[in-house]
Amino acid sequence: MKALYKSGPHAGFELVDRPEPAAGPADVKIRVVATGICGTDLHIQSWDSWAQGIIAAPLIAGHEFYGEVVEVGEDVREVKVGDRVSGEGHVVCGICRNCRAGRRQMCIHTVSVGVQRDGAFAEYVVIPETNAWVHHDPSVTPELGAIFDPFGNAVHTALSFPLVGEDVLITGAGPIGLMAIAVARHAGARKIAITDVSRPRLDLARQLGADLAIDVSTTRVRDAQRELGMREGFDVGMEMSGHPSALPEMIDNMNHGGRIAMLGLPSQEITIDWGKVVTHMLTLKGIYGREMYETWYAMSAMLSSNPVLHAGISAVVTDTLPAADWEKGFDIARSGVGGKVVLDWTRL
Repeated sequence: MKALYKSGPHAGFELVDRPEPAAGPADVKIRVVATGICGTDLHIQSWDSWAQGIIAAPLIAGHEFYGEVVEVGEDVREVKVGDRVSGEGHVVCGICRNCRAGRRQMCIHTVSVGVQRDGAFAEYVVIPETNAWVHHDPSVTPELGAIFDPFGNAVHTALSFPLVGEDVLITGAGPIGLMAIAVARHAGARKIAITDVSRPRLDLARQLGADLAIDVSTTRVRDAQRELGMREGFDVGMEMSGHPSALPEMIDNMNHGGRIAMLGLPSQEITIDWGKVVTHMLTLKGIYGREMYETWYAMSAMLSSNPVLHAGISAVVTDTLPAADWEKGFDIARSGVGGKVVLDWTRL
């Protein structure tokens, strides 16, 4: 099979022939149709310090995907050949305290598809049956199915706190931040503001329903509050960027008792006014991945019940390229000016 392969501890990928993966007794083998390019994949491609500390090359990367099941192991009970699926990328142990308590997203032995085991930048990928999410809704296109993983990040983050009637601040208008706008609107938020420095992404944010898209290279969040007619500060914050200035400015603009969900991974140390966190009685919650599998149920239910949300999340995919043009796709994703980039593995 063709695969994007990192042959050793160095920068770059190679599109080469690799052996097809074999399905174990509890696994499903999937013919990959479409894959999303994630920030994690950019780290792996460039072989930066983060990638060096977590990746064991050689490796096939890629963890956001949609495909068709072509083979099932002898112990597989529910998933069938022919099913169209996305994949939960966190493979958990099932026996640690959190797994046994039903908190699988907090498994201390998690192994990530495309990070610690071969992933989906290939014509075939193998995952446990328990990690395959079967799509029963025919309106889920390959492109939409390929971004269920990051859509799940947006849903997990946005639904961490009640949103009905609340004023929401999102920092970072990357693909996940953009999807969070649509989720927050679906969940009943009153005012939604989002920050970034990319004009194309801020334009996308307005199309997805943001009341205010703030270019923080020229405007401060406090000024934006006045423009929205707010008197006291934001009720819910979603930090999606990882930028060192984003969280401190968010904290400065939260109402007393405000709640912040943090998904963005910091690229460097962040200085926080912990006195303000205490005296303003703020709640900070770290978010990683998706709740397994409550987030997945919520994603499918929301998309099937809300055509506006369905159209909005689909619109976050701004570029779909043949997998053979993967280098161009990675360049577009790295430029940080558009939405989600998807590779089509039926075009090699």
